[in-house]
Amino acid sequence: MEHLSFDAFNEANTLIASVNNYYHRFGFCPKAVVVDKIYRNRENINFCKSLGIRLSGPPLGRPAKDLELLKAQRREERLDAKVRNRVEAIFGEGKRLYGLGRIMARLRETSETVIAMQLLVMNLERRLRILFAHFFGVVFDLINFVF
Repeated sequence: MEHLSFDAFNEANTLIASVNNYYHRFGFCPKAVVVDKIYRNRENINFCKSLGIRLSGPPLGRPAKDLELLKAQRREERLDAKVRNRVEAIFGEGKRLYGLGRIMARLRETSETVIAMQLLVMNLERRLRILFAHFFGVVFDLINFVF
């Protein structure tokens, strides 16, 4: 909800603000930022490099000639892609199952409220799934203990 905007913009410009918000919230910078290719511009790469943050994706320029280094880079890219895919899946789930793709509110404040409510429901359902999994795990442990 921090970068909610109804104006047309290039989302690649929000990375620096997002990292700064993360720093102010937690008191330290993230070790890595997993992003889409649109975020991999020189300004963002240099900003992350200056803070010691690894920005996902291949390095700019030609591929490394060292085969071991190239394999390690590609392995890291695949792991980053797995993380990124999980995040994208959650966005898709929000759009399909929770109606984030069908918001019809006319006023900005109403739209923001609907979005916030949908995100709240998504988080509550996630917590409920975790609680049920824990509960059923305890119940099955008890059943296995008795028999």
